[in-house]
Amino acid sequence: MTAVLSDDDLAVLVDLGDLVGAVRAVHVDQALGRADQPVPALVATGPGTVLLPMVATSHRLGLTAVKVLTDARDNGPQDGPAQQSTVILLDARAGTRLAVLAGGTCTRMRTAAATAVATDALARPDSRILGLVGAGPLAVEHVAALRRVRDFDDVVIWSRSAARVEQFRAALRRREATDDLPTIEVRAAADPRGVVAACDVLCTLTPAHTPVVEGDWFTPGLHVNAVGAPPRPDHREIDSRGMARSTVVVDSTDVVLQKSGEVLLSLADGTTTPGHYRTELGAVLAGLAPGRTGADEITLFDSVGTPCRTSPSRRSPCTSTRVPTTPSCARRRPPGSDLPGSTP
Repeated sequence: MTAVLSDDDLAVLVDLGDLVGAVRAVHVDQALGRADQPVPALVATGPGTVLLPMVATSHRLGLTAVKVLTDARDNGPQDGPAQQSTVILLDARAGTRLAVLAGGTCTRMRTAAATAVATDALARPDSRILGLVGAGPLAVEHVAALRRVRDFDDVVIWSRSAARVEQFRAALRRREATDDLPTIEVRAAADPRGVVAACDVLCTLTPAHTPVVEGDWFTPGLHVNAVGAPPRPDHREIDSRGMARSTVVVDSTDVVLQKSGEVLLSLADGTTTPGHYRTELGAVLAGLAPGRTGADEITLFDSVGTPCRTSPSRRSPCTSTRVPTTPSCARRRPPGSDLPGSTP
């Protein structure tokens, strides 16, 4: 029977630590040719709304995942989040439908897990200050995931709304209690530049159309995770100077050359060339390409999201057949998912 899982179900069933390991393995599969993922097509379905169907097959796991993502930037409160998604999991050989999953929780957790994998591979081992530009639900999930790969002492955060920062702080405290982790110091910065100046690892988590972070602010040894911009060629969080100054590692070269605003806009103005984006995270993890080569090097992970990330493990409830078809686990929302601006 087909398992049908809601966001509440998945919030209880998914173990973030297991998911980090599964996402790492899937990126290695990409590098070693054990997974296929055609570049998704971007389809306009209405004024200001696009649909992105993503398909991936893991030959190692015998799974095909189909994720349908919509990005409706003009949505109002009555319409739901700007980004919404649904995942269908199939047996790769027989085509049998195994599960239908709500996309919100899984996408949020997988995105943070991929950031954790990239940070583990690229950030300096002695990184202690985590910087966040953006204070929505992705921010809470990123702190939870990145604490699994680095021993951070402090979080420095900026949001346009001081109230949003306080909501983040409260949600993070609830998440720490759930995960049985000690509280981490949270400091608010006056602006994005203040975050960049203070941190060792930077995560940009905003749906920005124009850059919120400038490359001239980057300091030696910084690692950047560019995460928040939607898969639209005219949206970016990092300016061209930032891309040019960094050793860039991408989740998929083929995908970013068609979908990443950071990449396409820096190519259009001549600041970078396509060769700047040839190193994929999976190749770094598999030892086929270098990652960070020096303590003062600036590294940047451009995270657009790949279809293969949708099917990380048969054991993970994000893509599992070993879950009840009528789960009785919808007991709580994940701490932080109640923040405004939830992104599926």
